[in-house]
Amino acid sequence: MFYRLLKYVLLGPLLKLLFRPRVEGIEHIPEEGAAIVAGNHLSFSDHFLMPVVLDRRITFLAKQEYFTGPGLKGRLTAAFFRAAGQIPVDRSGKEAGRAAIREGLGVLARDELLGIYPEGTRSPDGRLYKGKVGVAVMALTAGVKVVPCAMVGTFEIQPPGRVVPRIRRVTIRFGEPLDLSRFAGSADERAVVRAVTDEIMYAIMRLSGQEYVDEYAAVVKAAEA
Repeated sequence: MFYRLLKYVLLGPLLKLLFRPRVEGIEHIPEEGAAIVAGNHLSFSDHFLMPVVLDRRITFLAKQEYFTGPGLKGRLTAAFFRAAGQIPVDRSGKEAGRAAIREGLGVLARDELLGIYPEGTRSPDGRLYKGKVGVAVMALTAGVKVVPCAMVGTFEIQPPGRVVPRIRRVTIRFGEPLDLSRFAGSADERAVVRAVTDEIMYAIMRLSGQEYVDEYAAVVKAAEA
């Protein structure tokens, strides 16, 4: 209920008015059934702008920090993400990764759309970073297609560290669904899930036009810190 209220009454119309999102390839989103929408992650705004342009509800795996922030701001942020149906994910350690995969598979088992950012965190500089293999594990385990998505212009409106976004037009581009059925039964093979993840990232790169960096964004951020 609150999801629809946010999308169609409280937040969605305002976002469309301010950022005038240009949408390309929306026909690639299946009208029903389970699928994964895998996108680049440039800005906090991505969480809101992609769902606004989709007819179907999409559930994202969101970092746990959005649900555990201190003070009034933290409580309001947590309440917002919970009400919008987003799922908290602990990003530390292997068991955390397994838990995230279980949560994602639960969404797909309900024939819903699952949104995921394979980079695992926002790009620190606007480039596209190496994807984590969880997206491939979920796609192969559930036997679903992956729709690549490119957010274009969201880094410019709200790069990391900027609280209030600039008002500029953005583009949201969806590519043809990737049929990964040739890899069926290989979700536990490390080389296969790495190759599938790289294929997904390549599709995102072609849509976004970003420079690709063969490193994890989280590692780069940690080194810079």
